[in-house]
Amino acid sequence: MKIEKIKKKKTTEELIEFGIINIDKSSGPTSFDISDFVRKKLGTRKTSHFGTLDPKVTGVLPIALNRACKLTGFFLGENKEYVGIMRLHEEIDIEKVKEIIKKKFTGVILQTPPVKSRVKRVEREREIMSFEIIEKGEEDGKDYLFRTEVQGGTYIRKLIDDLGKELGIGAHMLELRRVRAGIFKEDDKEYPAINLYDFEKAVDEYQVGNDKNLREMIIPGEIITELYPTVNAKKEVVGKLFNGSPLFIKDLDGKYKVNDEKRVCVFSEEKLIGIYTIINSGDIFAKPEFVLQPIK
Repeated sequence: MKIEKIKKKKTTEELIEFGIINIDKSSGPTSFDISDFVRKKLGTRKTSHFGTLDPKVTGVLPIALNRACKLTGFFLGENKEYVGIMRLHEEIDIEKVKEIIKKKFTGVILQTPPVKSRVKRVEREREIMSFEIIEKGEEDGKDYLFRTEVQGGTYIRKLIDDLGKELGIGAHMLELRRVRAGIFKEDDKEYPAINLYDFEKAVDEYQVGNDKNLREMIIPGEIITELYPTVNAKKEVVGKLFNGSPLFIKDLDGKYKVNDEKRVCVFSEEKLIGIYTIINSGDIFAKPEFVLQPIK
């Protein structure tokens, strides 16, 4: 499904009703503060963010607008990528650090949320796809620039603290920047992360009749198709689908192919109907998780 083709057919108001803005969060405000600022500035009914960043952490913070807030749960678990600086409390050979990372902090690990987190402090599995030391600081040999890709819900500050304990010398995080949250990247060609100054300026222009920059920033909610495959429903069954009916195999328009996917995006004539859980039981192909009701 070509997102730009869908976007061109929508008005700016339709994009605001079901869109996402890839914000570049600055150090200081909370993720909620950023989300609330976008809501008030744009005058939307609601906003939500795809994954909390600590106040001091910068980088990619996708903000969903209005009905796109319903997509939050589908994006939250996606992998995240970070670049940061950690400080070890004593100087140590860089090869020793790399060795411990490879043995203990790559692959599936057990992690307990930090004391200040809002979630229950129980040990849980998290996957570390990569944890790379980029370079060692030259000044006192204790600072390390690193890059890591982790499963959504992994606490990087805790990861660094646990590494320091494993090394027996202690460690803490100095700086952290999220460079990717799922499909949203800081340097994406189509939708790079936008700082709040440029966002605010674009909204001011929009409010006086120039929507060019704001339109460029808004990502259609249909970007969800980059996570899940699409199938098409026959036009005559769309009414039933909007009323919550499951999607029957006979309702599919044309051939479909899904492998091990658990979800699909259902379309009809290039319009997103919703996101469905694949059942493939008897006559039923899938049941709705989210249905994008038409605006009345």
